[in-house]
Amino acid sequence: MVALLGADPSIRIAGVANDGLEAIAAVKKYRPDVITMDIHMPNMDGLEATRHIMETCPTPIVIVSGSTDPDETATTFRAMEAGALAVLLRPNGYSHSDHDRLASELIRTVKMMSEVKVVRRWPRARQIQPLAESIKAKAVAKPWPVKVVAIGASTGGPPVLQMILSALPRNYSLPIVVVQHMTPGFIQGFVDWLAHSLTLPIQLAVHGEQIDSGHVYVAPDGFQMKLSRGGRINLNLDVPEHNFRPSVSYLFRSLAEIYGGNVAACLLTGMGRDGALELKLLRDKGAVTIAQNRDSSAVYGMPAEAIRLDAAKYVMSPENIAVLLAQLALVSSD
Repeated sequence: MVALLGADPSIRIAGVANDGLEAIAAVKKYRPDVITMDIHMPNMDGLEATRHIMETCPTPIVIVSGSTDPDETATTFRAMEAGALAVLLRPNGYSHSDHDRLASELIRTVKMMSEVKVVRRWPRARQIQPLAESIKAKAVAKPWPVKVVAIGASTGGPPVLQMILSALPRNYSLPIVVVQHMTPGFIQGFVDWLAHSLTLPIQLAVHGEQIDSGHVYVAPDGFQMKLSRGGRINLNLDVPEHNFRPSVSYLFRSLAEIYGGNVAACLLTGMGRDGALELKLLRDKGAVTIAQNRDSSAVYGMPAEAIRLDAAKYVMSPENIAVLLAQLALVSSD
């Protein structure tokens, strides 16, 4: 890691820690712009170190893991819940075929995360409770019902998705499809981690499956995901868009074609502009379109681009996005 990151002339290694306890001390001593953090370490693991750092000396943290085993990656996502911004696979040796790609992604992410302004995580953060079923929905009443909810997210998205989805009631009546940009190999662990905090059933999307009310479907690694007529999931190997497969743009465009205005689409935190233009397409068709606000976004790229295009009818915090989605389900079921 030192050799890989130090080879870039714009990165200076402030210090190296051998375990979580040393990491906490090093952060206080060196005040780095960004931290790369392993999960499995002696004395104190990366999860506890992340929690302590974010509660005492908030600093952008990138989790760099050597394992994509779903049982182990659950701990990785708990570190993201504690405040880490991104998770990456540790580059293999220099002779490995994937080394250059993984190393480039690591360097790019570390540079980008060093610019993020993080806030302190309090030890006993308030837990989002499922919303009451009696929420009034007059403010979002529409002449036609919403039939599907679509959410796109990138960097910083996992804890935001957790906050939104865990706040929806058990009897939520709309199907939800999700594209979360993720380093290959981590998506199953991400779904398993989310499942522990949701009352709604959640799964990786399966080709040909028909979406069901109150279920959450997450796009798997390496496939573009769209919905076909009749609400069936279509997974394919169409070309990446904005360098992503799955791509938010690809999903949103299919929804505009099949459902027109009968969609609620959310674009959450993330770098780049994936999904922004297609969110505008959905808004022009009469869909309910939502962008995460600046203050709650770890990386204000995708939402900012959507706002610039006038693609978002609503610009909201994650808590208010959850309220709006709950309201839309009530309106659509009336």
